[in-house]
Amino acid sequence: MPDLLTRIHFSENATRLGINVLVALLILLIGTWLAARIANLTQRAMHRASVDATLVGFLRNLIYGVLVAVLVVTALITAGVPSAPLVAALGASGLAIGLALQGSLSNLAWGVLLIVFRPFRAGDFIHAGGVDGTVETVNLMYTLLVLPDNREAIVPNAKIGGDAIINANRRGTRRFELKIGIGYKDDIGQAIAEIEKLFAADVRILKEPPATVVTGTLGESAVELIVRAWTRSEDLWGAQTELLRKIKERFADVGISIPFPQRELTVVQGALPDGTRQVG
Repeated sequence: MPDLLTRIHFSENATRLGINVLVALLILLIGTWLAARIANLTQRAMHRASVDATLVGFLRNLIYGVLVAVLVVTALITAGVPSAPLVAALGASGLAIGLALQGSLSNLAWGVLLIVFRPFRAGDFIHAGGVDGTVETVNLMYTLLVLPDNREAIVPNAKIGGDAIINANRRGTRRFELKIGIGYKDDIGQAIAEIEKLFAADVRILKEPPATVVTGTLGESAVELIVRAWTRSEDLWGAQTELLRKIKERFADVGISIPFPQRELTVVQGALPDGTRQVG
């Protein structure tokens, strides 16, 4: 009789375990299908909201992965695995993975922030992470910059996000500044007028904000004029270098000098005790 009861009890436990395992499998199968549907619906919603494509793919996979992880834990608990050790194991595993991937997770977090807040876009010239270059792509882990000499710089997103970001293209216009020295005998008003004529002749130099020429400092050998002008961001380098050349040519034509540093040397003659002369 006891053997019969034991067999009955074992049979009931086996049946219950089988049912639990079957339910767990159904949870996994149906839940995985639902998780994929939810992730895809979220992806389409983000596309309609014009969210960055890189971020859309990442968030879609993140949502799907979290849902699948929840399903696996639920299925294991349903199958009869004790929940407390399982949760503890998952927590310990998560902590270990987080510590091992600390740098990568930091890059990932900053990549998401850079894509969401967009301090720069592809094509912008920026100074970030100690590097000057044109943004080519922004990925979740790094930003690819093309340097002025056409080299590539792969800068980790954590390094970019942890420092100041200077965007040269964001506002569409930029100001450049030149310092021009003229001789003390030259007419300052004439020099300023000649430079202002060059402003008017160059269509790349904007009328608003107006370009200006002011007297800067009285140097050792020259009067320094400070020239400031605004251009569109893409015209800055060409307008600046051409204006500098034209100022030199115009000053040469009208007789305004651009002096170089000079020193005065005073020669004093004196007689030595023996009657010879000394020059000092």
